[in-house]
Amino acid sequence: MTQATTTHNQIHSTNTNTAIENLKCKECGEEYSLEAKHICEDVCFGPLEVKYDYEKLSQIVSRETIEAGPNSIWRYRHFLPVTTDNVIDVGTGMTPLVKSERLARRLGLKNLYIKNDAVNMPTLSFKDRVVSVALSRARELGFSTVSCASTGNLANSTAAIAAKAGLECCVFIPADLEAGKVLGTLIYNPTVMAVKGNYDQVNRLCCEVANTYGWGFVNINLRPYYSEGSKTLGFEVAEQLGWKLPDHVVAPIASGSLYTKIYKGFQEFVKVGLVEDKAVRFSGAQAEGCSPVAQAFKEGRDFINPVKPNTIAKSIAIGNPADGIYALEVARKTNGNIEAVNDAEIIEGIKLLAETEGIFTETAGGTTIAVLKKLVEAGKIDPEETTVAYITGNGLKTQEAVQGEIGEPLTIDAKLDSFEKAWERAQTLERLEWQQVLV
Repeated sequence: MTQATTTHNQIHSTNTNTAIENLKCKECGEEYSLEAKHICEDVCFGPLEVKYDYEKLSQIVSRETIEAGPNSIWRYRHFLPVTTDNVIDVGTGMTPLVKSERLARRLGLKNLYIKNDAVNMPTLSFKDRVVSVALSRARELGFSTVSCASTGNLANSTAAIAAKAGLECCVFIPADLEAGKVLGTLIYNPTVMAVKGNYDQVNRLCCEVANTYGWGFVNINLRPYYSEGSKTLGFEVAEQLGWKLPDHVVAPIASGSLYTKIYKGFQEFVKVGLVEDKAVRFSGAQAEGCSPVAQAFKEGRDFINPVKPNTIAKSIAIGNPADGIYALEVARKTNGNIEAVNDAEIIEGIKLLAETEGIFTETAGGTTIAVLKKLVEAGKIDPEETTVAYITGNGLKTQEAVQGEIGEPLTIDAKLDSFEKAWERAQTLERLEWQQVLV
């Protein structure tokens, strides 16, 4: 299909320093004004993405202007799709980039880093990034009611940040969601719709609601703006590494948006001269019970066959991923890999990260660590590479996943001899466990 360059409406901006130009179809190149629109309705029905003027960006930003900005994602405001300075800043972003010591030694890696969004604000997942951007843009576009289709983390973020912004909020979740995620949404007093079905069914319903009611759905009609928030995970890693890119990243794949936007973030920093260009390998992590992208990668396909999710990793259980084909492209052109691990391996990944680095992650993070381990064991990660593993959510939200897998407290009397007997028993059990590992 030929490249189209028609812009449908004149774009008006309230800030002359903005570098966003319009929305552009990722497939055919058709351009649209900066509205609440996510599909190329006039030509090919491809997904829309925000287009920037990188020459202008290179004149506006520098390492110094970014470092002088707020300690949040909004230090990168000029790379984000907002047209005013009236953004919703709840301290989201600038989460720790942890230099791994014990996990790195366990895996045999010399330069492993953990990007820890398990402590992101305000709701302890990377979704706070995308929602902060989406709702800032929603407010600019005049929406008073916002919503989302969510596997949990996104509902938490949308409800919390909508409450901060004073926006009416109604979110949609699968009815079988983990209790921690349901409670972590209800506390902000939105309207919560628990739908009898999986995420893909929830999402289809939300598309109908969005079209009928005209609400701002962060991951539907606001998706081009929402997805840009994930770039900040790329920006922060580059800045935290001393304005350098890593050699290899491992990140979870659900819709594929996070994975591809980290790549876009690195590329944007290169385009405007903030970091030197280099080859960065991108590897993706999925759960075997919902691994349509990993299956396509393994079979050498350039299309995704939708699957019905069946895994404890509910936060990444999207059977028909919107950006799956783009995730495949990134993995292949960067010489990366996309792997899947089973539920038992996911639980072991959660435990491994916790007992080596003191980071309690949810099932998506357990998937990432399990895939990291699998790639190392297969010789697909060079021990000398600077590797970054992205941890996207907090384990307190998915406690059900590890219940019954981590032992029980030792109950003792309030007497020294009772403690000593229990302590000796604990030491004996630990020695036996190590012997089993050695065998």
